[in-house]
Amino acid sequence: MTGRNARRNLRGVWTALLTVLGLFLVACAKNAPQDTLAPVGPVAEQADNLFRPVFWIAVVIFFLVEGALVYAMWRFRRRSDADAPKQVHGNTRLEILWTIIPAVLLAAIGVPTVITIFDVAEKPVGANVVHVKVIGHQWWWEYEYLDVELPGGGNLKTANELVIPTGRWVDLTVTSVDVIHSFWVPKLAGKQDAIPGKDNFIKLRADQPGVYEGQCAEYCALSHANMRLRVIAQPSADFDNWVRGQVAPAPQPADAQIVDRFLNTCFQCHTLRGIGSGGGATTGPDLTHFASRSMFAGSMLETNARNLAAWLDNPSSLKPLADLPAGPTMRDYDLSQSEIDALVAYLMSLE
Repeated sequence: MTGRNARRNLRGVWTALLTVLGLFLVACAKNAPQDTLAPVGPVAEQADNLFRPVFWIAVVIFFLVEGALVYAMWRFRRRSDADAPKQVHGNTRLEILWTIIPAVLLAAIGVPTVITIFDVAEKPVGANVVHVKVIGHQWWWEYEYLDVELPGGGNLKTANELVIPTGRWVDLTVTSVDVIHSFWVPKLAGKQDAIPGKDNFIKLRADQPGVYEGQCAEYCALSHANMRLRVIAQPSADFDNWVRGQVAPAPQPADAQIVDRFLNTCFQCHTLRGIGSGGGATTGPDLTHFASRSMFAGSMLETNARNLAAWLDNPSSLKPLADLPAGPTMRDYDLSQSEIDALVAYLMSLE
């Protein structure tokens, strides 16, 4: 090997090592809110308990097979033109051995897998179960609490943040109004597709209070990456207080221009219980208690006056929204600065 070839090979080895090291380092993160390897809820823990032994079985098999392959290549390499390996075709003991071992391994993996699938698919029952319908929209999540009736009829609806009580099963019926989405909160449960015209089921439970982040896991066009979600688990007493607050209608705005803007513009897509008939549209999120949510715009922006003003001024500058056949989901309505200020003040008061 010439000196030039040796240097070239050495550079190749270093490049490969640095690439592997780089991939390893970027895979490490202290703050990984969607880490499936750190489950919190019982459903996610079941999947993790299944994954870990299967993973290590696969690792052992990989090294055994690859090791046997490398050994056979070296031990039985051709040493001369007349050399030929010893033939093992028809060896009964070997045939039985490499039939039984994979069968035992598949049974060891398959039996707990089937048990876990049936267990996860079993719907929770009882008076303590919370029933919520999850509806995917481009690009946000709508939650309808099927156990919570509003005084004027219908069920309580919120957006993007799913508030649940700790220690209680939550029965989620998942669907979509436009394209296929996938509801996924890695620390609490697996994925479930949201398919138009079809109701799918998934359950989850959080035994500890906290905020568990999730995201649409099925590509659904331009702002798929911005279709995020949060599950907020609260103690039962806090959850009950939250429900009582959400059921109440919003206060009537004192500013006439806000009422006019809602009636003639916002109600084309949104609902706000507290102004007129409330609108009733579901193209956009229900805004009745907008400021009680920590995030908006598909859990992309923190709920504060500055972000809300920027959103109302030009939504597409903050979140790509404009590739739908009917146009952007939230258009720039050329609001005046006084209208933006008034709307921000009113919406930020809706806790």
